Amino acid sequence: MTRFTIAALAAGLLLGSSLLQAAEEAAGKTLTWVGCGISKKAFMAELAAAYEKKSGVKIDIQGGGATRGIREVAAKNADMGGTCRHKIDGEAKERGASLEPVAWDALVVIVHPDNPVDNITFDQIRGIYLGKITNWKELGGNDAPIRLLVRKGKISGVGRALRKLVFADYNQEFKATEVMKSSGPLEKAVVEDVNAIAVTGISSARKRKVKNLKLDGKEPTYDNIRAGEYGLYRPLYLAVNRHGKNAEEVDKFIKFAHSAEGRQIIRNNGTVPYLDALKLVLKQVEQEERANERGLYQN
Repeated sequence: MTRFTIAALAAGLLLGSSLLQAAEEAAGKTLTWVGCGISKKAFMAELAAAYEKKSGVKIDIQGGGATRGIREVAAKNADMGGTCRHKIDGEAKERGASLEPVAWDALVVIVHPDNPVDNITFDQIRGIYLGKITNWKELGGNDAPIRLLVRKGKISGVGRALRKLVFADYNQEFKATEVMKSSGPLEKAVVEDVNAIAVTGISSARKRKVKNLKLDGKEPTYDNIRAGEYGLYRPLYLAVNRHGKNAEEVDKFIKFAHSAEGRQIIRNNGTVPYLDALKLVLKQVEQEERANERGLYQN
């Protein structure tokens, strides 16, 4: 055996040892994810399970809402966050986070399955939230008061998107019957009350015993969302910190989410992968223009 061959074998053994060590270190690693329940139900739980099986890296999934998803990551208290809204301009607590779009979600108006109303228009949504429509008979339903449920505050993912896409005003006040702390209790309240109405994400709503109303005659189906035919949609993001201690592993997870395997997992969960419908980015401008026009016309 020549001196060169011995050296090559030694180098190979060292390389193999270092690769094995790196794999073992990755296998024992845990990443933390905090954020909105809609993102969790849309893709995160299934992607995390598949990624752990593939890489050995466990992802500890917690809740807390979109705002927590952005701000905990910005503060380096979590490795990743889930958010269904963009960062707020000028908000210092969100400055350190970067957002990576992963999927598309739709905002849906939900009611009890026994509610006879099947369709709602943008104008009717505005009327309900502004307190101008207060009885179900005005929508072709029963003669009963509408119980409008909304999320607390104005910066939740659903509330902020609704204000932007329907009212073109992030500060719009809602004439709510009841204010709920998070999307989970809001959705459960609709399940229990035939006269309740609320807005949430389709990724979450499809896992509840509620009726998703058509919007201007369009159902919030996978195909309608992907094609931009349904009128209320928004991206779902992963919030990341490029300077976090596990930034390299987080980047690997993002690449997995965008890979053919990751996108198929998202599709299998009934959610549209972001890269499958890039044309919706341009259609978002149309959504905002329509919201502005409605606001100018009705206010």
